[in-house]
Amino acid sequence: MAITLKDVAERAGVSRAAVSRTFTPGASVSPKTRVKVEKAAAELGYNPNILARSLMTRKTQLVGLVSNNFHNPVFLEIFDLFTRGLQEKNLRPLLFNLSNESGPKSSLSLMQQYSVDGVIVASSHVPEGFATAFQVAGMPVVHAFGRATQTPIVPVVGIDNIDAGRMAARTLIERGYRQIGFLGGPHDASTTQDRKQGFLEIAERAGVEVTVSFAGAYSFNAGRAEMIRLLGGKRADAYFCADDVLSIGALSAIHEKGLSVPGDIGVIGLNDMELASWAGIDLTTIKQPFAAIVEASIDIIQSRFSNPDRLPEARLFPCRIIERSTLRPLP
Repeated sequence: MAITLKDVAERAGVSRAAVSRTFTPGASVSPKTRVKVEKAAAELGYNPNILARSLMTRKTQLVGLVSNNFHNPVFLEIFDLFTRGLQEKNLRPLLFNLSNESGPKSSLSLMQQYSVDGVIVASSHVPEGFATAFQVAGMPVVHAFGRATQTPIVPVVGIDNIDAGRMAARTLIERGYRQIGFLGGPHDASTTQDRKQGFLEIAERAGVEVTVSFAGAYSFNAGRAEMIRLLGGKRADAYFCADDVLSIGALSAIHEKGLSVPGDIGVIGLNDMELASWAGIDLTTIKQPFAAIVEASIDIIQSRFSNPDRLPEARLFPCRIIERSTLRPLP
C-alpha cells in the first residue's frame, strides 16, 4: 500500500494540512512542525504526490522544452544541461520534438493539455513568431539560442551570431588564408544568415576572395555532401563551417578525397561540442557557452513565473576560439 499524507499526519501527530504545507515550497509551517513531519515521512518512506499537489496549487512545475534538430549531437549536451538544471530547481522538463512541425499550433496544443508552467524554445531554426505564440497564449516563454533584437518580443538568450561570423573570418585571415569559404546550414536559418553576414563583412573589408554555400541541414551528412560538391570545383583554402557537426562532415569528405587538414584545406567550426575534441577530429572551433546560456534561460523562465509582466530582454554571451589542429597556426 502506498504511504499517504494521512499516514504521515497520524505518525507525526499533526493535521494533514500541516503535512501538505511542509511539502509545499513557500508555504508557512513552524520549524517544530517541519521537523516532526519530515521525521515521520522519512520513517514511513513517504514522497509527496506532485500531481495531487498541482490540482490544489494549479502549478504543475512542468516546463516544456521544445526543439527540432535531433540529428545534431550537440543537442544531447544541451538537453543534458537543461534537464539537470531544471530538476535542480525542482522543475520538471517535458520534451517536445517539433521536427515535423512547420508552426507552433501542435506544440501549443500539447503544452495546454499538460498545463505547463512555462516554455523554453531551444532552437535557432524555427519560423518567425514561433516563440511569440506561447506568450500570446499566456505562457511564460524564453527563446534559447534565438535571434536577438534590440526590442525583443519574448526573452532571448544566446550569442551574437553576426559577431561569431566576424570572429571566424578574422581567424582565417590572420592565419594567411586568402581564399576563404562560408559553409552554412539551412539557408533560411537565422543562425546561418547572421553568421554569413558577419563573415562576409570582414572578408570584404580585408579584400580576400570568398565563396558562400549552404548545407540542407545542420547534420553530418549534409556537411559531408556539400563539401564533396565543393571539392568538385574550385575550392577555398579554408572554410568556416557554421556548426561543428557540419565541420565534421566536411572533414570526412576532405579526407576521403585524399586531402590533408590543415595542409591542403583549413576548417573552423562553431559550438565546441564534445565530439569536436575527440582524437581524429580535433576541430578548431568557436566555443558557444552552452552552460551559461542554459543557466540564464532557466533563471529567466523562473523569474517570469512570479513576474509575468517583466519586460523581455536579450541576454547575449561572448564566444572564444578553441585552438586545435584543423587550421594552420598563427604566423
